[in-house]
Amino acid sequence: MRSLLFWLLSALPLAAQEHRAGVFDYYVLSLSWSPNWCALEGDARGSEQCDAGEDHGWILHGLWPQYERGYPEYCRTPARAPSRRMTGEMSDIMGTSGLAWHQWKKHGTCSGLNAADYYALSREAYGRIARPPVFRRLEQSVRLPASVVEEAFLEANPHLAADGLTITCRRGHIQEARICLTRDLQPRRCEGDVKRDCSAPNALFTPVR
Repeated sequence: MRSLLFWLLSALPLAAQEHRAGVFDYYVLSLSWSPNWCALEGDARGSEQCDAGEDHGWILHGLWPQYERGYPEYCRTPARAPSRRMTGEMSDIMGTSGLAWHQWKKHGTCSGLNAADYYALSREAYGRIARPPVFRRLEQSVRLPASVVEEAFLEANPHLAADGLTITCRRGHIQEARICLTRDLQPRRCEGDVKRDCSAPNALFTPVR
C-alpha cells in the first residue's frame, strides 16, 4: 500500500505541481492568421491589430515552453517585467504590445530568460520559419482543409517534417500554425497533446486586409 501511495503521488499531473522557470522540454512556436482572429474576435475588441493599414498576415502568437506532456504557465521568476518600450517593439510581428505583454506573463516567465532575451529568442524563432506567400495573395475568402495549409508550410520550409507541425481551427476558421522546436530552435516532433490537426474539410481562410 505504501509503495502504491508513493507511485500515485509521484504521478500527479504537472498541472498540479508548481511550475519552475526554465524547467521544460521544448518550445511551440505559434503563428496566428491575423485576418481570421480579427473576424472572430479582434474586430469586436476594436484591436488596432485589425486596422486595414496594418497589413498583418501570420503574426507571432507566442513562443511557448512545453513539457513532453502538458506545459508550464505563469511561472515565478526573478526576471523583471518588460517595459512598455520592449513590448511595443514586438508589435510589428505580434500585432499589439498587449499580446507581447500577455505572452511574457503567461509563457515567457517559464522560459528561464529575462524579458529582453525571451523576446529576442521569439523574434529569432519567428524569423526561422518562412510564411507561405500564397496566402497573402488571396483576394477573397476561401474554404479549404487544414491539410492544404500544412502542405504550404512544409513546402516553404523543407527543414520541417509533418510530425513537427500542426494546424488548428476555431469556430470554422483556420486559426494557427504551431511548430515544435528544440530549446535551441531546431525542428523536432510534436508530442500528442500538441499534434492535434484540425479535421474540418472546409475551414474558412480570409484574405489580408
